[in-house]
Amino acid sequence: MKHSLPSAALAKTILRESFFSWVLIDAEHGLITDRYYYELCNAIASSNSSPIIRVPAAEEWMIKRTLDAGAHGIVVPMCHSVTAALNTVKYIKYPPLGIRGYGPMFASHAFPGSNYDEDSQCGVSVIVQIESRAGVENVEEIAAVDGVDVLFVGPFDLAKQMGVQRGGEEHEAAIRRVVEAARGAGKKVAIFCTDGEDARKRVQQGFDMVSVATDVGVVKSGMLNELKRARE
Repeated sequence: MKHSLPSAALAKTILRESFFSWVLIDAEHGLITDRYYYELCNAIASSNSSPIIRVPAAEEWMIKRTLDAGAHGIVVPMCHSVTAALNTVKYIKYPPLGIRGYGPMFASHAFPGSNYDEDSQCGVSVIVQIESRAGVENVEEIAAVDGVDVLFVGPFDLAKQMGVQRGGEEHEAAIRRVVEAARGAGKKVAIFCTDGEDARKRVQQGFDMVSVATDVGVVKSGMLNELKRARE
């Protein structure tokens, strides 16, 4: 699920009745700032789902704020190159694997057990989005970067960045290339989906992580469906 609204109560309510293995807290396109990271991570993790935060850009300070709030994974948008992937890993990992500063006073709440230092070094997923022509052209090298765990396809931006129709032959060929690159490097692969049916097809295609809904979409469709029923 993609969560775009700054409401821990809404996240908790949705997760209470429907299990999602992970929830993407969207700080890139959603209405969420780092003011809400801690509360959202707490609400999601306590519901037995993994809170994953998508930062607005691959900047060190942005990534640091997500980690110190207890995110289980970090999604960095628009990864076009090996250099960008290497920097992402560097910002997420503590020395000697990276340069992350130490200050997890508010992060351990979202991790089970008592060994946060080890869990956060090895257990925080490094997720880079492939959503441009350059990203696809360099995807095999990006997938091979040590420390990158997941290649995440952004299908909407990918179509726009490539200047092709979403769902068309060239677009789907690019998506297949990302899947193959991830498989070849022993990495996981993820994608945003429009609905449950789209998600089912992507799982059959070989994707490990798929989104099936957004908080905004669930609220909107639920309201519209009930209004339609009332008017029948």
